[in-house]
Amino acid sequence: MYEISDLLYLKVAKHLSDAIGEKEFYSGVVALVDGDVECRLCCTLIVSRSAENGPEDRVRITRLSPVWWEFNTMKGGVVIDNDFSFRTMLTYFY
Repeated sequence: MYEISDLLYLKVAKHLSDAIGEKEFYSGVVALVDGDVECRLCCTLIVSRSAENGPEDRVRITRLSPVWWEFNTMKGGVVIDNDFSFRTMLTYFY
């Protein structure tokens, strides 16, 4: 079992945020490497946003509603089970 570290959750959240950009709906793949393990988050998400009043009047993501997701880990072309939790990843996202 491949244990997902706090740092990997943070990296996945950052890559996912960059991939979503300004979209209200996201369907795609976020891929990264953690040491010698290839990681891929495949997901379809509904993106909810809220305006923030302030000097920049930004619109930020307030919720990601997964329609479907799958997190795969591979080492040397062999699939490795992992303990990825979408809910845990969200705590690093917001």
